[in-house]
Amino acid sequence: MTSAKHHAHPHDADAAGALGQNGVQADADTAPAGAPADPCAKDAGPTVTQVEDRWRRAVAELDNLRKRFERQLAEQARAERVRTAAAFLPVLDNLELALRHADADPAAIVTGVRAVHSQAIDALNGLGFQRIDTAGVRFDPARHEAAGSVPAADGVPAGTVADVHRAGYAAADGTLVRPAIVTVAQAPELQQPPAAGERHERTEQHS
Repeated sequence: MTSAKHHAHPHDADAAGALGQNGVQADADTAPAGAPADPCAKDAGPTVTQVEDRWRRAVAELDNLRKRFERQLAEQARAERVRTAAAFLPVLDNLELALRHADADPAAIVTGVRAVHSQAIDALNGLGFQRIDTAGVRFDPARHEAAGSVPAADGVPAGTVADVHRAGYAAADGTLVRPAIVTVAQAPELQQPPAAGERHERTEQHS
């Protein structure tokens, strides 16, 4: 009787080993590239405590920056006040000198006041302020304030400043400190008719 047992050949074992290796290799190939071997090893980011610490540091830095800017602005304002006072101290000195000699020579006070007036204008110019007091220029609503009008004449065309009642001033950058109060020359047909009371007063004067 012939035996039905089969003997394993060496080449069958080699094939099985190769199959097992290929199976493992195939499983390895299906894993996504760059995936960590252990999901728990992935970085979870900053903690709540760390975020709060960063926020507090940012708030502190902003507060220090604000305080530094406030100190700088205060120092600049102080320096400007000192510069302005220093520019007008000579004006005050000359006023006191004129008043001191007013009793001895009353006529000299007029000369002294004129000198102080000129010195005050120079001080304002030195601080960068431009005086607006020129007659005969075109009326500018941005620089002039009309207090009245007069008929235009040969030397004073319509729409120009006929007279300056109070000088205005503007900063060096063009910012208006105050407008000049002026009288404007207008064409006769544009002149406002006198009010009823003024007409009655003029009639009594001519009667």
